[in-house]
Amino acid sequence: MIRDQEILEQLLSTISRFVRERLIPNEDLIAEQDAVPADIVQDMRELGLFGLSLPEEFGGLGLTMEEEVQVAFELGRTSPAFRSLMGTNNGIGGQGIVIDGTPEQKEKWLPKLAAGEIIGSFALTEPNAGSDAASLSTTARLDGDHYVLNGTKRFITNAPHADIFTVMARTDPNNKGAGGISAFIVEKGTPGLSLGKIDKKMGQKGSHTCDVIFDDCRVPAANIIGGVPGQGFKTAMKVLDRGRLHIAAVCVGVSERLIEEALKYASERKQFGKAIGEFQLIQAMLADSRTEAYAARCMVMDAARRKDAGQNVSTEAACCKLFASEMVGRVADRAVQIHGGAGYIAEYCVERFYRDVRLFRIYEGTTQIQQLVIARNMLREVA
Repeated sequence: MIRDQEILEQLLSTISRFVRERLIPNEDLIAEQDAVPADIVQDMRELGLFGLSLPEEFGGLGLTMEEEVQVAFELGRTSPAFRSLMGTNNGIGGQGIVIDGTPEQKEKWLPKLAAGEIIGSFALTEPNAGSDAASLSTTARLDGDHYVLNGTKRFITNAPHADIFTVMARTDPNNKGAGGISAFIVEKGTPGLSLGKIDKKMGQKGSHTCDVIFDDCRVPAANIIGGVPGQGFKTAMKVLDRGRLHIAAVCVGVSERLIEEALKYASERKQFGKAIGEFQLIQAMLADSRTEAYAARCMVMDAARRKDAGQNVSTEAACCKLFASEMVGRVADRAVQIHGGAGYIAEYCVERFYRDVRLFRIYEGTTQIQQLVIARNMLREVA
């Protein structure tokens, strides 16, 4: 639900200009240095990007889902590293505290997350627990007024820069399912917490992941999100609808950027005496890309409006994540094909985006997990 169309248009215009004038010109630098420069991070803070979806009472912008996806359309038009840096604060690193945190936890952490003073990270995935998140093996043993955490988390976004971690750990060893899992807020520098080396990835340079290791890490019992053990997995699931819609919107933004790049190249590149865009097989790839991107945009907007209206959008969010992440992969492939040999050369951004977008089909729930979510929800409805 859009609260004030004029204010939203001003925000979108500001972010669009920031992306166009500040971020896109620095994409090559990010790819080369594998880091987002400190001055750009500061500009992102000043624009309020770290608090887009956090409540206004804690210093955020408090965007509705419909407003958030429109911002994500704009942010998706540049290197994913920029959005990834502040994405965890607004998403899985902050929303758990927003949804289920105690008043004290909200007051302590949300203003800092919204201002970008600290970076939040979400530690769920493990070496042997990915899609089957409920099977995680990290343990949290109660010892007085603290819990002692042991285990390893893997592929944790923003972990090398995080100041706080939302950590999923098993507090009830007798409950092997989701009900035995609790969510903890663990601060950087806590004794027993250490980080592995930064992962070298196929793409998404500037967005960093690494292992997060807990070795007899003592965490105050008061740091359980919501103050109640056994609710951690439910907290994680609650943030997924918003996260999946956000990622789907980013995929739309990337696809629209890729279509622009492909269209520009097809209009300028000449073969057989005319622009390649005049050839029907090139036109077919452009048309297919435009059609699929438009379909994904419509899906995301519809699901966002349904969520703002208070509807359960578990199925719709999974549909959006599945379709949009697969769609942007096809669009990237066509963009490289339209560029021909040039599309395989790093001088053109489509080569980088081709690698970057591959991750969208994996994180926040793989394509196959989205298929299972959709099908199981369908079966429950008819039951």
